[in-house]
Amino acid sequence: MKNIALLAGGFSGEYEVSVKSAQYIAANLPAEKYKVYTILITADGWFYESEGGEHIDIDKNDFSLSLNGDRIKFDFAFITVHGTPGEDGKLQGYFDMLCIPYNTCDATTSAITMNKAYTKAIVNGIEGLHTAKSMQLFQHDGHDIASIAARLKFPLFIKPNNGGSSVGMSKVHNVAALPQALEKAFHEDHQILVEEFIKGREFSIGIVRLHGELKVLPATEIISSKEFFDYEAKYTDGVTQEITPAHLSQEQVKTIARIVSEVYLRLNCHGMTRLDFILQEESQDFYFIEINTTPGQTVNSLIPQQVRAAGMDIKDFYSALIEGAVRR
Repeated sequence: MKNIALLAGGFSGEYEVSVKSAQYIAANLPAEKYKVYTILITADGWFYESEGGEHIDIDKNDFSLSLNGDRIKFDFAFITVHGTPGEDGKLQGYFDMLCIPYNTCDATTSAITMNKAYTKAIVNGIEGLHTAKSMQLFQHDGHDIASIAARLKFPLFIKPNNGGSSVGMSKVHNVAALPQALEKAFHEDHQILVEEFIKGREFSIGIVRLHGELKVLPATEIISSKEFFDYEAKYTDGVTQEITPAHLSQEQVKTIARIVSEVYLRLNCHGMTRLDFILQEESQDFYFIEINTTPGQTVNSLIPQQVRAAGMDIKDFYSALIEGAVRR
């Protein structure tokens, strides 16, 4: 039986989502194969919460746990920390140094894909995949509102470059709304992305390497009653309709499967990732939004929905992820 460290929490606004993801994963890791220890990552420390509610610190020197007189070493780290330090490569680099296998992309890919602007630059040029015109802004530089308005067409999306779950994101329709939107995004990150709005249908699609083979999951169409798929739309019941599998033609399904596979390979991804895109209304072209390398894993999250739609058992899915990463 393998000892699994299930890491949750983190330092971002997605802490609670991460904890809920960990609860779902823990409930769906086969008990006959894995002994699961949920490790919470907080600003105050890394700890295991015992059944009695006691917080027992993790020894970061070798990532071990002293419990009831026993020293527990871990065979595998299942990272479900959304945002920093679990999605941006920090934990991955730590586990690489300790030679502990984990479920996500490596440190380099995690760091790059956490940065929306850098990711767009790398995937640019993939046949059939388009990217919206955008500007990357840094907090330490001056921001000329007039030059932004002159270079990009409204409406615009303003989003933290390294954020997730659409925290700090705004959609603006005119110059007057730009300063407040920039301030909101810079509150979450020192780099932000200002991007032209692409009108069309929004989709999210998972891709995973299982048993050595790439598998593209059924896509989900996201229909929000809000102006865009923000944090409230993602995590408030009834605000958003999610259709899995999405209503796409066979040709569209084939095209997007090729595109997401190439994105996955070009970025040197591992494990499960989720790619968000827009199918533009006029051209029917696919426009890249972002890739998520530690996608949410609550019962209602998109990847579990897509796994079920593919006719797979979620326990088998998580087991295959672990065993594939251990072999890697």
